[in-house]
Amino acid sequence: MNMEKNHYIEILKEIGLTEHESTVYFTMVSLGPVPVLKIARASEVKRTTIYSVIDNLKEKGLVRVELKGFKSLFVAESPEKLESILDQRKNKLKTHLKDFMEIYNKGGGETLIKIYEGLEATKSIYNNLLQDIKPGEDYLIISDMKKAFGMDKEFFDDLRDRRAQLPIKVRVLIGDSDTQEGQDFKKYERNFNMQTKFLPTGTKLSTNLVITPQRVLIHQLDQPIMAIVIENKSTIKMHQELFEVMWNSIPE
Repeated sequence: MNMEKNHYIEILKEIGLTEHESTVYFTMVSLGPVPVLKIARASEVKRTTIYSVIDNLKEKGLVRVELKGFKSLFVAESPEKLESILDQRKNKLKTHLKDFMEIYNKGGGETLIKIYEGLEATKSIYNNLLQDIKPGEDYLIISDMKKAFGMDKEFFDDLRDRRAQLPIKVRVLIGDSDTQEGQDFKKYERNFNMQTKFLPTGTKLSTNLVITPQRVLIHQLDQPIMAIVIENKSTIKMHQELFEVMWNSIPE
């Protein structure tokens, strides 16, 4: 029984109740309508403390008082009421989330560089790029398609298809003009809502580069797989400008 009790008390603490609140509420759920003295004995919470704990639970909507003759009995509300506590905490977070985000974005100054190790972590960044980009914005890519798609063809096929559904401007500089993957990308560019150009013959790339208005992703294609994400306005602008120089230097 003690193990079961401890298990449920830990759950209540995770929801947001204090140690004493969790212990007292669990005890009251187990006992049903009882006087305060019995709650104190069963929960092993001091009688001098039990009243303030019960008051706190009443404020949270988890305890009510019933009168039986001249006695006051304390009753635990249904555990379904615990959901309202989570809702209150969630709503409170929503209210202050914007303020937290402003503090977060200022926390590291303008320069934010993040490093992600492994293919799964890198794929999560590609997903974030699609989530954050806004309609009409540029999504710029410099890539060795054979290497990239060779890592996880199913994922990158799906990423390309999802990207094609967005109202954004996708341009791709392909580094592997002599491969079937590169040729296919060029051949079906309209199907995937993008424009493509080939980099000069013989160009070999060891990284993918993706540039959006929100960030620059540098994805290392050779082992060990890793990604560097830069969230700095000046650096993003510089990469956008360099992309335009390369794009405009290659004939249609």
